[in-house]
Amino acid sequence: QVQLVESGGGLVQAGGSLRLSCAASGTIFVMNVMGWYRQAPGKQRELVAGITTGGSTKYADAVKGRFTISRVTAKNTVYLQMNSLKSEDTAVYYCKGGLSWTVQKSDYWGQGTQVTVSS
Repeated sequence: QVQLVESGGGLVQAGGSLRLSCAASGTIFVMNVMGWYRQAPGKQRELVAGITTGGSTKYADAVKGRFTISRVTAKNTVYLQMNSLKSEDTAVYYCKGGLSWTVQKSDYWGQGTQVTVSS
């Protein structure tokens, strides 16, 4: 059974930093695209950042220049370094692993980790 396990969320003051980690287990295949989505109360889930096995990255405009995504492909592990956090970054952050950038039924998701930024 494939599982994505996230860690690193928490409470931080505005301007602070957090590092999220996500590790996949139970699979021997490499997830072509791994990424982070977030969902704030009353809002739709949105892509924050993603990265391919080749190192191509994609970021939401709201986090460009503040967040950095990286991965260890052989371990199906992805990280999200979040700097200069703002109150609007408060959300549940989900790790996703799959074959493409678009959300597919075949994707794997983590259980989510809460990030709260106090102003």
